[in-house]
Amino acid sequence: MNVHRTLVTAGRVLAQLRADHRTIGLMLVVPCVLIGLLAWIFNGTPVFDGLGAPLLGVFPFVVMFIVTSVATLRERTSGTLERLLTTPMGKGDFMFGYALAFGVMAILQALIATAFAVYVCGLDVAGPLWLLVVVAVLDALLGTAVGLLASGFARTEFQAVQFMPAFVLPQFLLCGLLVARDGLPDVLRWLSDVLPLSYAVDAMKSVTSSATPGAAVAGDAAVIGLWVLVALVLGSLTLRRRTA
Repeated sequence: MNVHRTLVTAGRVLAQLRADHRTIGLMLVVPCVLIGLLAWIFNGTPVFDGLGAPLLGVFPFVVMFIVTSVATLRERTSGTLERLLTTPMGKGDFMFGYALAFGVMAILQALIATAFAVYVCGLDVAGPLWLLVVVAVLDALLGTAVGLLASGFARTEFQAVQFMPAFVLPQFLLCGLLVARDGLPDVLRWLSDVLPLSYAVDAMKSVTSSATPGAAVAGDAAVIGLWVLVALVLGSLTLRRRTA
């Protein structure tokens, strides 16, 4: 992998995104709309404080998964990826360049969504706000990496979108939002222990419930970071030049 070619790829992706106002709107506005809707539904109850922060990590994960999986597939079906790979650029440069570009968008998304949840919707956070933003960025990067990995298995944009239930919904059901992970049957709890979104939700819960969540969040963040790295490496290895 070459740092210069990775940065060039990231710059190209960001230039494309800058011209795509609808995609920017999807990434930056939709998480705020969903968080606002949740706050409105549970207005006057403690439910929003319990669910708001974990969902602050889940929504960016889902949005980034959809956007990156479709965008990468479009590069392949349009022939752009094949042309790029005839240059010295490698698959690792392409994947990590994409991750870097969407990482920039993830930072913007996390800042806006966290500010909206706390200052507009009144989300009560016991821990430091900057740590909430860091975890939200990690969750968005996780969605980016998993979306890039999933795009390698899809042949059409429709298939890429259909991968969302396969990759995301099982994690959503087992991450501890609906039922505490300790209350799950053993097999499901073991599966939950492997899936990365479980650690994203645990980290968000730690930030909102503890004034000093550093140690707990560090462990969860390490697992999420490892998943991001593994997904990007696997995505590089399984990336195809063209759709058959």
